[in-house]
Amino acid sequence: MNALTRRQALTSAAAFGLSLNLLAKTAYAATSSRKLVFINCRGAMDGLSVSPPIGDADYSALRGGLAITDNALKLDSHFGLHPALASVYTLAQAGQVRIAPAIATPDRARSHFEAQDVLESGAGAVYGATSGWLNRAVGALQSQGKFSALSIGATAPLIMRGPATVSSWSPGALVNPQARLPSLLMDLYRDDPLLGPALARGLETETMAQDAMREDMTTAPPADLKAYAKQGQDAARKLGDTVAGFMKEPGGPQIAAISLDGFDTHANQLGLIAARLGNLDAVIDGIQKGLGREWSNTVVLVATEFGRTARANGTGGTDHGTASAALVLGGSLKRGGIIGDWPSLKSSALFENRDLAPTLDMRALFKGVLADHMGLDRKVLDTSVFPDSASVAPVSSLV
Repeated sequence: MNALTRRQALTSAAAFGLSLNLLAKTAYAATSSRKLVFINCRGAMDGLSVSPPIGDADYSALRGGLAITDNALKLDSHFGLHPALASVYTLAQAGQVRIAPAIATPDRARSHFEAQDVLESGAGAVYGATSGWLNRAVGALQSQGKFSALSIGATAPLIMRGPATVSSWSPGALVNPQARLPSLLMDLYRDDPLLGPALARGLETETMAQDAMREDMTTAPPADLKAYAKQGQDAARKLGDTVAGFMKEPGGPQIAAISLDGFDTHANQLGLIAARLGNLDAVIDGIQKGLGREWSNTVVLVATEFGRTARANGTGGTDHGTASAALVLGGSLKRGGIIGDWPSLKSSALFENRDLAPTLDMRALFKGVLADHMGLDRKVLDTSVFPDSASVAPVSSLV
């Protein structure tokens, strides 16, 4: 009789514990203060400049005048950060930054507009979904409890478009309205077999021409360059602080998406990438400082549609490539090394003898953050947020 009573007591305790666990998960979904900010660096950000592989024996010779070595902000014996990422470096020293140095979407076409579609839709192929993966993630979280999201910009990017309700806010003068026009046109003609590809080719050509004409930015006197950079970084820091202000408000958004333009560095890359990364650094600094204590509940994801060629071109720039670098930052991030593997820059290891080879699927990183940080179930990630992606395992132990 005593043994039976003990067995019943143990069974009841186990059931009670399971019930408490389920209740805790439900309460977490409804009350979680965890926050996620996604920053899309449009134009194909050069990962070999973002996080220069200073320990790779082939890096300096391959990059020539574009190599960032002596002035790199050293993370360890293998990798550093671009000197314009000073605030990011401070966070890295506190164990709040990890890099994915060779990451890419499943797309290999090297077209901005197709690659952006794959990056933002979360599909395995171009035009594989009509909504964005972050919108679908918001929808899954909203089904578990009260949850809100914010899209930053004059128009909502594809990543935030879909059936889930998302608020929007435009910072006005801080966003270039012309930068959104190509995306709107591509959305309009994406399914047209004749006009869609023709428009994409025309926009690619126009972008390259604009980049080639930006010599004033790198040939201007140093004082003018510093003033230009400070103006942009002040505005970017204000943008980050404003986004943080929204997210700190009671009932404010737990997810936000920001797009930064101008990373298509076909010419004069040294000056252009320094200015663009300075702005990115200022946005991150504004978010971190603006969130205050809430930074400990936050993860920031920084990604781009693809990387750039490993070798410089004839105009001091780089052309469309394959793998790039992604950044994961936040107060709740676990300390750790690089995310994914490093393929090296040996000629035999380059993708198609021109690009850094990808070793990590972008969806694996996104899944890992959504699973570890936001609590989304693997089945939801594999079938809804990133359709037909069961073969892509999430990166684990990020937070």
